[in-house]
Amino acid sequence: MRVVTFGELMLRLEPAGYYRFVQVDTMTSTFGGAEANVAVSLANFGMDVSYVTKLPSHEIGQAAVNSLRRYGVDTSFIVRGGKRLGIYYNERGASQRPSKCIYDRAGSSIAESSPADFDWKKIFAGCSWFHLTGISPALGGNMPQICLEACRAAKEAGAIVSCDLNYRSKLWSKEDAGKVMKEISAFVDVCIGNEEDAKDVFGIEAENTDVNNGKINKSGYKSVAKQLADEYGFKKVAVTLRTSINANLNKWAALLYDAEEKEYCFSREYDMFIVDRLGGGDSFSAGLIYSFLTGKTTQEAVDFASAASCLKHTVEGDFNMASVEEVEKLAAGDGSGRIQR
Repeated sequence: MRVVTFGELMLRLEPAGYYRFVQVDTMTSTFGGAEANVAVSLANFGMDVSYVTKLPSHEIGQAAVNSLRRYGVDTSFIVRGGKRLGIYYNERGASQRPSKCIYDRAGSSIAESSPADFDWKKIFAGCSWFHLTGISPALGGNMPQICLEACRAAKEAGAIVSCDLNYRSKLWSKEDAGKVMKEISAFVDVCIGNEEDAKDVFGIEAENTDVNNGKINKSGYKSVAKQLADEYGFKKVAVTLRTSINANLNKWAALLYDAEEKEYCFSREYDMFIVDRLGGGDSFSAGLIYSFLTGKTTQEAVDFASAASCLKHTVEGDFNMASVEEVEKLAAGDGSGRIQR
C-alpha cells in the first residue's frame, strides 16, 4: 500500500537549547514541514510513501531532498524550480514562556508553483492514501486550486483522502480558511484537527473549553466530531486534545469518531515533558494512517496515533524517529521510561 503526501518542505533555523533569538550568533539548521513530517513517520513505520513538493534546484533545495531520502521517503515526484526554499525560525519556550515561530516563506518555490507542475495522474498511480493539510492551500497563489486538483485526482484514483485542518493565523484569515477548506472537504474521508481547528476553520467549538487557561472538556469534542461528520460527510474525525500546563508540561490525548459506526473512542491521557513539540500533530496523523492501512480497530488506531505523537514530543527536530515497536509498547501501557539494556 502506497501513501502520497503533498506540501511545503522548509528550512528550520533555531538557537541551541532554550536561548532566545536575540542572544545568539549561530543557529542550527534542519528541515521540516507538516506533510513531510507525516511522510518520514510513515517511512519509519516501514510504509511505502512518496512526498510531493516543489523545491529550488540549488544546493539548499538538494539538501532538503536528501533530508527525506535518508529515511526512505520516495522523492521522485518532487518538482525542481523556483528561487527559494521557505524558512522558519523557531525559539523554544520554557515554563511560562511560550515557543515562538517566525516564518519567512513568501515567494517560496511551492508558493509560486502552477497546476502544470504536478502530474497527478502519474503521482497517484497505485496510491492507496493521500494526505494533505490546511497549510498548503493557505500559501496562496495557485495553491488552493492545486490542492483541490490533487484531492480530485486522488479520489479518481481510488485513494482515501485525509486532511489535517492545521489552521495557521499567520498565513490566512479564518474566513478565507473556512471558504477554501469547505471546498477541499468535499473530497476528504478522514478529517484531523487539534482542539482549536474546528472552531477556527468551521466555527464549530466544544462547550466549556478554554485552551488558553488549560481547560479542556473532552466530552464536548464528541459533539464537535459529530457536527463535522454530519456537515461535511467525513467518514472519520480525529481531534487531538492538548492541555497545556506550561511550555514544558502538557497533557496529551485524542478522540477518534467513526461516523458510519457512530463510535467514539478516546485514547489514554499522557503527561508529557516536552523536548520538542513541533511535528506532534503530524506524527499523530501518520499514526492514524498507519493504523487504518494495517487494519486496526477504531480504539487501536487512536491509541497508536496518540502514543506515536507522545513519543514525538521527546524527539529533537520536526521528524518523529519512533518505531512501530516503540509506539505499540507505549500504547500498551509501558510509559515508565525505564532504561532498555
